[in-house]
Amino acid sequence: MNNVVEIFFASVRDGYVQVSAFVAVTVLLFGLVQYRTNGALVERLSENERLQPLFGALMGLTPGCGGAIVMMPLYVRGTVSFGTVVATLIATAGDSAFVILALAPKAGLYAYGVAFVTAVLSGYAIDRFGMGVGRIDRAVASFGRTATDGGFAADGPGGNPTHEYDAGCETGAARTSSVLTPLSHAAHAVWWVSAAAALVLGVMYLLAGAPDVALTVGPSYAGAFTVVGVTGTTLSLYLYFVGRHYLGDGHVGRAPESFGDAYETLTHAAMETSFVTVWVLAAYLLYEYGVLLFGIDVGALAAAAGLLAPIAGAVVGLIPGCGPQIVLASVYAEGAIPFSALTANAISQDGDALFPLIAIDKTAAVVASIYTTIPALVVGVLLHVLFGPMNGFGVLG
Repeated sequence: MNNVVEIFFASVRDGYVQVSAFVAVTVLLFGLVQYRTNGALVERLSENERLQPLFGALMGLTPGCGGAIVMMPLYVRGTVSFGTVVATLIATAGDSAFVILALAPKAGLYAYGVAFVTAVLSGYAIDRFGMGVGRIDRAVASFGRTATDGGFAADGPGGNPTHEYDAGCETGAARTSSVLTPLSHAAHAVWWVSAAAALVLGVMYLLAGAPDVALTVGPSYAGAFTVVGVTGTTLSLYLYFVGRHYLGDGHVGRAPESFGDAYETLTHAAMETSFVTVWVLAAYLLYEYGVLLFGIDVGALAAAAGLLAPIAGAVVGLIPGCGPQIVLASVYAEGAIPFSALTANAISQDGDALFPLIAIDKTAAVVASIYTTIPALVVGVLLHVLFGPMNGFGVLG
């Protein structure tokens, strides 16, 4: 029972400090650009279809999952193509990038460089040739596809799934309450204070090589880590389930054309991040309790795979969230798995960006996962055959 409780609070804490703070910064920066340019960035991206997969890959390549998370609602709006979604997810570096760049920077640069090239080529190939996306999409959702944003999905050129978006569903009128309205604004303000503190703690955590942090309360780094993480997640849960209805941003998983003022931009970033936090917490708990109940050891499985290591790395990448990927990155830094497995995982992993896509369009999420795994398997196995294991490549002494 003690383990169950400890895992719960550790997941509540870690999800916010290790993931949400970085997501918040990326979403806020993107929102501020939208606000300052009056929506010009999204408009230009929508008009320049040829640049979309390249832009998506660049956003995914940003360490952490924030850049990739920003792209998912754009697909639901119909602003970007499905090939762009795949390119973004293939290039997604996730939070494991911070670990690799700190402990094995040369390996990280090579692995994510290969992932970026693979992402761009795959994205353009899907948009140009279809690559069977339409057939897989229909097989996954043979009963029909429905987009939860009020629009509907349909096949576009090349058999790619696209969305027709109902703009009338984009914004929600704020409810008013003499108690909940001021409480929600106060919670929003404190949430940003927690996010700023979590960002500092998260950077320190990653620069230290992602060590285990004691679950404790007190005047110490571990104590601050716990208090800030639990506070941030608690506020995120409140904002997602209650506060968003009183702050005028009741719909999450959207990509507004622009924002009326800076406060609206901050509110939107907080709502989007809170939305991700809920899904990240669910994934953390599912993964950690799975390890506890079934004794799953991701690092040991990958290390024991031998020639099948890149396949194992790609399979681990199928697990949504950054937790398993951070574990695999840490194991690589210890020299236990080959470079081919790290690269396959870098291509396959979707990080936390898959959560909003799952919530908004499960069909697109499943299909996208298939199309990130296939190149991961091909590239990973080829690297292993051509260059060998390369254990410890780029690891700092």
